[in-house]
Amino acid sequence: MQKSIIVIHMYRRRVAAAKVQKALTDHGCIVKTRLGIHDGVLDKCSDEGLILLEVVGTSGETKALEKALRACPGVKAKTVAIPL
Repeated sequence: MQKSIIVIHMYRRRVAAAKVQKALTDHGCIVKTRLGIHDGVLDKCSDEGLILLEVVGTSGETKALEKALRACPGVKAKTVAIPL
């Protein structure tokens, strides 16, 4: 058994945000936990962000979500499997 986490680095957040949100919505049934982090407050909003997803789908479903995220411009995504 294992836990799967997808780490998403958005380095062009303003360009990528809508497409990333669409990918997350399309694959939302496998997302158990989502944590978004970015530096920015009010008028000093950063164009970089980090999202951590705990996913509970099959290996194929997880790979499909990772592929959809990687297709977004300004985004890097990587699945990390943690054995239990």
